[in-house]
Amino acid sequence: MPLSDSDRTEIEAARAETAPTRRATVPTLEAMLFSAIPVLDHGFVRVVDYMGDDAAVVQAARVSYGRGTRKVSEDEGLIRYLMRHRHSTPFEMCEIKLHVKLPIFVARQWIRHRTANVNEYSARYSVMDREFYIPSPANLAAQSASNRQGRGDLLEGDEASEVLAMLRADAERNYNHYERMLNEGGADPSRRGLARELARMNLTLNTYTQWYWKTDLHNLFHFLFLRADPHAQYEIRAYAEAILDIARAWVPASCRAFEDYRMGAATFSATMLAALRRMLAGEPVDQAQSGLSKREWAEMMAALTPPTPG
Repeated sequence: MPLSDSDRTEIEAARAETAPTRRATVPTLEAMLFSAIPVLDHGFVRVVDYMGDDAAVVQAARVSYGRGTRKVSEDEGLIRYLMRHRHSTPFEMCEIKLHVKLPIFVARQWIRHRTANVNEYSARYSVMDREFYIPSPANLAAQSASNRQGRGDLLEGDEASEVLAMLRADAERNYNHYERMLNEGGADPSRRGLARELARMNLTLNTYTQWYWKTDLHNLFHFLFLRADPHAQYEIRAYAEAILDIARAWVPASCRAFEDYRMGAATFSATMLAALRRMLAGEPVDQAQSGLSKREWAEMMAALTPPTPG
């Protein structure tokens, strides 16, 4: 994950600065501030700033002054209660701001989460870098035959090589045309060059962009619930997993509750519960007798099936 010299200088200068504060700080997250966590081939996530910690969630729930005098176990018990019963506002008291470098197609998927403040690098004012996401062979898959928005088996051999070559060639060709249209610095004195806001339309969606993304903990957990899920697209899941590690360092008790009651939990509908109660009572129940569709029945059975060891 190469950083430009200016990026590296800016990060090193930011990490060198210190200031006394009375506000709550988290030593494990302080150690991560400004450091770029590599994601994909050229992307990264780094923490720019944050507000609050686990104690802030507890403080908001109790509407108390300061950190209080209760035991850590009592505070974690309250956090787990809040998560279990889906009390969202105490988690909204914590916020985090991230600097993310990501491919444009991932950004367009990510921006659907409309619960954050976002400021993206502007190609109207600046020239985009010549950096493109090229999947590794392990993530180059065919279209799934059963899921319209999913992947199937990996592409192999000549077909995989051809796809990778086309991705690289198209990205390079389009960027070359982008540079020529811009004519930055008057490379060709006979042309004025196209406006940046128009030239950018020719870039491929695997071109990298950057943004600042600020959100509260409640909405961050919602993002992670959807995007760190094994069914999420690999590329955005890679970012979500990096952010989940950041959350574990920032609010460990809240994160443990989230992973227990949300990510690691299963939700059953009223009809599913009725079928399960009949099964627990010893009554033989199949899909046709359950009142569930085939898909619902399959989802319930999958949730009840122990994971395969290893």
